[in-house]
Amino acid sequence: MSTRREPGVSVTARLLRVFEAFTAEQPRLTLSEIARRVGLPLATAHRMIDELVRWGALERDDDARYHIGLRLWEVGALAPRGLGVRERAMPFLEDLYEATHQNVQLAVRDGVEALYVERLSGRGAVKVISRVGGRLPLHATGVGLALLAFAPADVQEQVLAGPLRAFTRKTVTSAHELRRVLATVRLEGVVIIEGGVDLDALSVAAPIFDRTDQVAAALSIVIPASEPPAPYTPVVRAAARGVSRALGAPRALRRPT
Repeated sequence: MSTRREPGVSVTARLLRVFEAFTAEQPRLTLSEIARRVGLPLATAHRMIDELVRWGALERDDDARYHIGLRLWEVGALAPRGLGVRERAMPFLEDLYEATHQNVQLAVRDGVEALYVERLSGRGAVKVISRVGGRLPLHATGVGLALLAFAPADVQEQVLAGPLRAFTRKTVTSAHELRRVLATVRLEGVVIIEGGVDLDALSVAAPIFDRTDQVAAALSIVIPASEPPAPYTPVVRAAARGVSRALGAPRALRRPT
């Protein structure tokens, strides 16, 4: 990327690019790596990073590499859409984990991606690629499909228009098939997806609703693909209904039919 200053790009935009330079694969970067990724002269990047370090948004290791600082995490934790749902959901997530010792996850929708805000995982649970703070496309995961099924129509159409990335041979990549899956989720209130992002894993997920009866989040259990999902379906559905009730969702306050 060029290090020349881009006309019309604000200081705020450059600051945000600094944060975007860090990834799960490369959470620690040198000054020159940040400058190159952001497209800034080294001296400009140095001044900007120094300010971020003083504020606490970045921290510097002993080997002169930088990583995201605790102050940024502290501010991010105030985001109401993730934090509020997480606080209400935690007792139900913990109950699911204690009952199963499988992967238990909570996600919210951000655009056309599922953003994971909590994950509980047992030592013997099947490995998953999701992580707290990580994102995956809505069409490929259990929580993503639960979120997408009840998302606004324009969001659904945006995802259906593709492209639908294939993680495995079992990922739903057909718009026609995705429409069918979403209709089933809306009808049954739960989604079962095997091998969407990992052939060894199976996800059972359900949507969570807020006080306006709009989808606020989704929770799931991820188990080995060799296990039958039937025993997990009612507990996942019940947990999602419990969180929805805690959030004041009218549909969760009505007696199940």
